[in-house]
Amino acid sequence: MKVAIYCRLSEEDRNKQFATDDSNSIQNQKTMLLQYVMEQGWELYNIYSDDDYTGADRRRPEFNRLLRDAEQRKFDIVLCKTQSRFTRELELVERYIHGLFPLWGIRFISIVDNADTANKGNKKSRQINGLVNEWYLEDMSENIRSVLTSRRENGFHIGAFALYGYKKDPDQKGHLIIDEEAAAVVREVFTLYAQGYGKTAIARMLNDRGIPNPTEYKRLHGLRYMQPATKNSTLWKYFAIADMLENEMYIGNMVQGKYGSVSYKTKQCRPRPKDQWYVVEGTHEPIIDRPLWDAVKALREQRAKPFDYGKIGLFARKARCAGCGYVMRSSKSRGRHYLQCCTHHVSKDACEGAFIAVDKLEQMVLTELNRMTAEYLDKDELARQIEFCTDQQEQKSRLQSEITAYQKRIAEYTKGIRDLYLDKVKGLLSEGDYLDMSRDFTEERKRLELAVADTKKQIETIDERIAAGDNRRELIEQYTNLEHLDRETVEVLIDYITVGKRIPGTRDVPIEIHWNF
Repeated sequence: MKVAIYCRLSEEDRNKQFATDDSNSIQNQKTMLLQYVMEQGWELYNIYSDDDYTGADRRRPEFNRLLRDAEQRKFDIVLCKTQSRFTRELELVERYIHGLFPLWGIRFISIVDNADTANKGNKKSRQINGLVNEWYLEDMSENIRSVLTSRRENGFHIGAFALYGYKKDPDQKGHLIIDEEAAAVVREVFTLYAQGYGKTAIARMLNDRGIPNPTEYKRLHGLRYMQPATKNSTLWKYFAIADMLENEMYIGNMVQGKYGSVSYKTKQCRPRPKDQWYVVEGTHEPIIDRPLWDAVKALREQRAKPFDYGKIGLFARKARCAGCGYVMRSSKSRGRHYLQCCTHHVSKDACEGAFIAVDKLEQMVLTELNRMTAEYLDKDELARQIEFCTDQQEQKSRLQSEITAYQKRIAEYTKGIRDLYLDKVKGLLSEGDYLDMSRDFTEERKRLELAVADTKKQIETIDERIAAGDNRRELIEQYTNLEHLDRETVEVLIDYITVGKRIPGTRDVPIEIHWNF
């Protein structure tokens, strides 16, 4: 029997009050589990170990590697110290420990709480453990939330990163002190804006002088910062200046809670209404004095342009600069709309820059779309050469394999029930034992039958999608001979468009359209 050991250490395990509470350490878990493997005479396949992850975190790298290897049947047993080391979510207990692991022929064992899927009698105790762990997660989340809310309401900074211009006070937890080097840049930004400079112009001035943006500044100074998602992250951008100019933190007010988590089961956050933010005045030393703040605020309100929320640009969030990859910004001049590279606008050295009129891009897209639809409709055989619905077919094949495995297990349980009855008739099994065992077999068979029915429904849904895909001729005919595009058509047809720099000596702008089909 090949065994996979799984260990997990979370942050809560590090904050124990007593030295004797170190039994949850990774090393201690490994020693205990390795000794158990030796006592059973099993073969160790691998040790999977996640450090500093909670039992509700589904993104644990080693946990997910364990599940991938389990699906490939690389081992026979998953061994943990406790069931909660594997997961604290009841949903995952049911999905893997009681669902997929048996299908994959894998036994789950946790030695402290005696969970063992080979022992049908303790299934309920495993489910109870999962429920208790789920309650623990919810209670812990509520306790943490109440503590954080209290600290926010009292003006303590609880964020992982200090705002640019400040740093965390090493002598007082939850207090911010001024970082003079960065604060000088903040004061300059406010002063320039008050003098009449625009946000883009200020960003260009800072970039021309080689002043690193907030993220790069923190990286260079060894401070904690959020990893940027795109390249050219060292440049100041329009939005960085805009966010700075309206942040009350710079006048000494603590502003927190702009985003809130969706659920204790996920790290996903959503913006919260402004009336739900936590704002406490005078919690730290201001970088910007009140007269300058008021002057900037008045200018911002004066320059604010009314925005028609009923309209959205034809290629909004769809056009990207081929040079730097950033989404292109829209502009308007003499009644005509344009798209331009925002990186080139703030630093000409960072990107050659892309620029195109919206109506010209529209005509280029229409020309290509009409060419493609005409070619497709003129050549029916082309439809047979294109492999549509590949993902759906692969998913359908996987689901059919799961049904086969389910049905095999159902047949085994049916045979088991019949054999139990014969043993009872022969006197090899007592009436009570027969009832207990046949009840468990019947419950498992019923669960598998429900799983088969659910999987068949999923296959029916996939078949409907494939059938809809086969109607693509009718779908494409909707977009033939178009004279103009609208936003809805762009959303349906186009994933994104890359726009390059105009070819020297011509009026041609290279584009590359990434379609949704």
